[in-house]
Amino acid sequence: MPYVTADDGAEIFYTDWGTEGTPVLLSHGWPLNSDAWAAAARFLAEHGHRAIAHDRRGHGRSSRTWHGNEMDTYADDLACLVDHLDLNDLALVGHSTGGGEILHYLGRHGSARVAKLVLVSAVPPLMLRTDDNPEGLPIDVFDGIRAGEASDRAQLYRDLADGPFFGHNRNNDVSQGTRDAFWLQSMGCGHRAAYECIAAFSATDFRDDLAKVDVPTLVIHGDDDQIVPFEVGGKRSAEMVDGATLIVYEEGAHGLPDTERDRLHADLLAFIDS
Repeated sequence: MPYVTADDGAEIFYTDWGTEGTPVLLSHGWPLNSDAWAAAARFLAEHGHRAIAHDRRGHGRSSRTWHGNEMDTYADDLACLVDHLDLNDLALVGHSTGGGEILHYLGRHGSARVAKLVLVSAVPPLMLRTDDNPEGLPIDVFDGIRAGEASDRAQLYRDLADGPFFGHNRNNDVSQGTRDAFWLQSMGCGHRAAYECIAAFSATDFRDDLAKVDVPTLVIHGDDDQIVPFEVGGKRSAEMVDGATLIVYEEGAHGLPDTERDRLHADLLAFIDS
């Protein structure tokens, strides 16, 4: 299986499908792995693009390191992968936590290799409520997730899959198989990585990264996202990037790569090819 070695020796697993066309790098959400993007990667490769997806450190098949479970290291790991594959004119696509990862990569490493940016149900600009971010969510929300991760992570993931992640508790009839796949991927994430990543996706301030975006940007968000509410995430991110295109999925949940698969694939392809 293909791996790239990060600066601290961690092994980052990745898939690389297709050989021609614009390279597209797909970054997954918490606490999943690159399999969450498998359908999109296949679709993009079948439509003439090179689709790359990686398992974030601590997740899936990548090394379960004790340290480095934060956004700076995630972004630097991504830079190692991009450099290793010598990717240029790259379209970066990130879902949820992955949206933060690709944005922080651009903020730390620049856009010399990047042509386009896509944020899907993404955590930027800042999820946590602070004195200068009153629109965010209270710390109690994330402390509750941490408590579930610490006490009974298997049940936490089951509750997320059966409830807010896919909107199964609202208007989305999500198959048992899809919900089981979420649980299985989540249980494949290292316990330390999953616990620490909660702070990474909730408390990292991406506002400076958004200010550095200088490539065409597409923001896709559901207006019924119960994990990253639209008003906290996509709406504000789109407002902070000059010229960003915002597509709102009416009644869309958080897990758009599954709940709105065909529409999302079409929107990604149209933007990447534009």
